[in-house]
Amino acid sequence: MYISIFVFLLTFCIMEFMAWFSHKYIMHGFLWRLHADHHKKDHDSWFERNDAFFLFYAVVSIGFFLLWQYDILSIGLAIGLGIFAYGLAYFTVHDIFIHQRFKLFRNANNRYARAVRRAHKMHHKHIGKEDGECFGMLIVPFKYFKS
Repeated sequence: MYISIFVFLLTFCIMEFMAWFSHKYIMHGFLWRLHADHHKKDHDSWFERNDAFFLFYAVVSIGFFLLWQYDILSIGLAIGLGIFAYGLAYFTVHDIFIHQRFKLFRNANNRYARAVRRAHKMHHKHIGKEDGECFGMLIVPFKYFKS
């Protein structure tokens, strides 16, 4: 049981690095065409091409659930849940809190919330794929905590 909790928490933490890596080198790299509409909206739809990225991690998470289900990987459930939990946190912070795709958490105004908003605003000041900054989501550089 303790190993599963440890693996779940470790997976969640590793996912912040994976989000940073895939955002910086994949979304702002060879798959920029899918991510570009997130920086500069070029359509009238509520959905963005950028939303397709969640499918990749959903498939990976489901894959670990299946590896566990079929007794191939005993910690597959913990890994799958860690990926899912990070995806849920990312969706909550990025899509709901920052971009207000759903009108929730509008009044959150604590130190961490302000730092997350500042860091993401700095990321979005660049509308092209070059010269970006702040590619992570939950771990925010200390400079954005300053008033």
